Amino acid sequence: MRSAWRTLDRGVLTGIAAICLAVAMIGVSYGATAVTSGLPGWLPVLMSVAVVAGGSEFVFIGILTAGGGLVAAVLAGLLVNARHLPYGLSVPDVVGTGWRRLLGTHVMNDESVAMALAQPDRDRRRAAYWVCGLSVLAAWPLGAALGAMLGAVVPDPSEFGLDAVFPAVLFSLVLPALREPLTRTAALAGAVVAAATTPFLGAGLPVLLALTAVLLVVRRAGTSEATTTANADQAARTESTTAAAGTV
Repeated sequence: MRSAWRTLDRGVLTGIAAICLAVAMIGVSYGATAVTSGLPGWLPVLMSVAVVAGGSEFVFIGILTAGGGLVAAVLAGLLVNARHLPYGLSVPDVVGTGWRRLLGTHVMNDESVAMALAQPDRDRRRAAYWVCGLSVLAAWPLGAALGAMLGAVVPDPSEFGLDAVFPAVLFSLVLPALREPLTRTAALAGAVVAAATTPFLGAGLPVLLALTAVLLVVRRAGTSEATTTANADQAARTESTTAAAGTV
């Protein structure tokens, strides 16, 4: 862990610190929301350690407090967490092997993956992933515990704007990647699909449909690139053959 800290520069470490602050603030909102909804204070703290996925935990708590069943709440949480499938495919080289893979998979979240993908080489990706993942693993339960204790004092956590901090920080992380035309197109396609389906679908489904749109755009771009490369190779061979015939 000490070598990981040395691998990262000050800017990356500052970004991770800002992420942890935002995560802790959202954790306060999460813990307070759970307690003010009538749930025991230990539940959001336990889930924050065992699940480490704010979106699915909010959905789980929301369904329970709305009168839904436990099975429905668990399935909805798993559905929201399905976004971790492409996450795992995008960072297979930084999660680790053996017993470390279990811990590395547990600390996989939006922030650790985003920080890892923003780094230029494998060593920095691995360091950013682990430092951010473990830091979030500490900040999220801490915030949830504090929120649970303050639940009786904060009747409506959303009035403080804590729910807007988390997406704002995440957007700032992915913003540099939007310089690439393909990334912008894929992100726009996913955003359009999510925005169009959110009023009609339950929590989690718009995100999954957005991922499908992103994958279709990337696949189409890859097919177009392959076709362009094949045409260029064919043109080069034709030009070479013509030049050889002219020489003869």
